[in-house]
Amino acid sequence: MEIEIGKGKSGRRAYGFDDIAIVPSRRTRDPEDVDISWEIDAFRFELPLMGAAMDGVVSPSTAIEIGRLGGVGVLNLEGLWARYEDPEPYFEEIAQLAPDKATARMQQIYSEPIKAELISARIREIKAAGVVACASLTPQRTTQFAKTLVEAELDLFVVQGTVVSAEHVSKTSEPLNLKRFIREYELPVIVGGCASYQAALHLMRTGAAGVLVGVGPGHACTTRGVLGIGVPQATAIADARAARAQHLDETGVYVQVIADGGMATGGDIAKAIVCGADAVMLGSPLAAATEAPGHGYHWGMATFHPTLPRGARVKTEVRGSLREILVGPAHDNDGRLNLFGALRTSMATCGYETLKEFQKAEVMVAPALLTEGKALQRSQRVGMGH
Repeated sequence: MEIEIGKGKSGRRAYGFDDIAIVPSRRTRDPEDVDISWEIDAFRFELPLMGAAMDGVVSPSTAIEIGRLGGVGVLNLEGLWARYEDPEPYFEEIAQLAPDKATARMQQIYSEPIKAELISARIREIKAAGVVACASLTPQRTTQFAKTLVEAELDLFVVQGTVVSAEHVSKTSEPLNLKRFIREYELPVIVGGCASYQAALHLMRTGAAGVLVGVGPGHACTTRGVLGIGVPQATAIADARAARAQHLDETGVYVQVIADGGMATGGDIAKAIVCGADAVMLGSPLAAATEAPGHGYHWGMATFHPTLPRGARVKTEVRGSLREILVGPAHDNDGRLNLFGALRTSMATCGYETLKEFQKAEVMVAPALLTEGKALQRSQRVGMGH
């Protein structure tokens, strides 16, 4: 249903996670009986989790730890780990920069060329630890480093940008042909971001194993302000879910939908799954880990763009270890620790055993969900009143 914006323009009403609530069903389960594992291509993960390809979030060591905990970390192959043999001094410097100097200095730091030998070394370091190696490049750099990825035996590849389309048009350069790339390289590919039914469907038709859904919802992303584009996540995921069903009807192939951005709590993750996601990509929640390379800061992939930055260096409160953030135990009551324990409990409370079953749960538009009856929490800034 469209709402009239003016006599010459109408638009759909869209919803974010804060606008909706999951409705409990007639059945409940024990949390121990719930299965939150996730499969994509030949890989199976105990947690439906991808660590976002952000320098302040995923390093080779945190990718290894995320893998050991049951998820998969995505290393940004255009980040500091692929530009410097020892990037740690630059992480320390970025954490100390004054807010008004941060973006300009980061543009200088990231002007160092990407080195193929470092890409190979980082991938092999992760693989040597016995976990799935996953890494990302933008479409503009994918062809340049494709051979390096194959030779280093990368397991999962993410082609990621602010918006990635299956029909990029350029009068000045040869754009990446996603369909041809996916066909020529025997490497499972996840592509994104996207935020609409048509864009998701076209990306699925390239042969991608998964599609990232999210344009601008991340805590460090300023795309919605700089470019004025984006779709609230609950609606974006639901639209991608419809595209997945259409593609499944056309081809018999099920493409994974991965919600990317906008999730801070276990409840947000649960809502993403119910809206249609098969897994989630997290950045800010993992940047709050003691092991995170950003030293309490994180920033998006476009923060250091040389001419039009679309992200901010954001400070985050260090909350606990990666283990505590992902699987607990939680010592705070605001939903930001033991994220996947919360997902498991949400599924059990609503009576669903698997992620695909949980996608069938009922939702309601519920603007009062975060405020109803919470006056004392808000006045004391505890629990949900932060």
